[in-house]
Amino acid sequence: MIVRNINDKEVLETTYIAHGGAIAQMVLDRRILKEIGFLAIARLEPGREIEPHTDPMEEIYFVLSGTGQMRVDEDAKQVGPGDATWIPAGSSHSLFNNGNEDCVILVIASSWR
Repeated sequence: MIVRNINDKEVLETTYIAHGGAIAQMVLDRRILKEIGFLAIARLEPGREIEPHTDPMEEIYFVLSGTGQMRVDEDAKQVGPGDATWIPAGSSHSLFNNGNEDCVILVIASSWR
């Protein structure tokens, strides 16, 4: 069994800026996982955006706190705590924090083939 906390050294060492907007960290990734690509946590400050981009794997964005406008291809929806958005592989997607507090999300991705 492997248990990781977002404050563990192995997680903190992976901190990066995701697609121009969010501060992200890999909680679990390919160094450990076999069938899942990764589990990351990201914090998007008010007024910031995870810029439109495409990825070669499907993803799920799960909102823990805060709000934002999620866009997948031509669809746009307001999201908030408890909302999960499925993003098909190869789809353009972005998230804009249009709220007054940080938007914190979990990102789960399928493995890269």
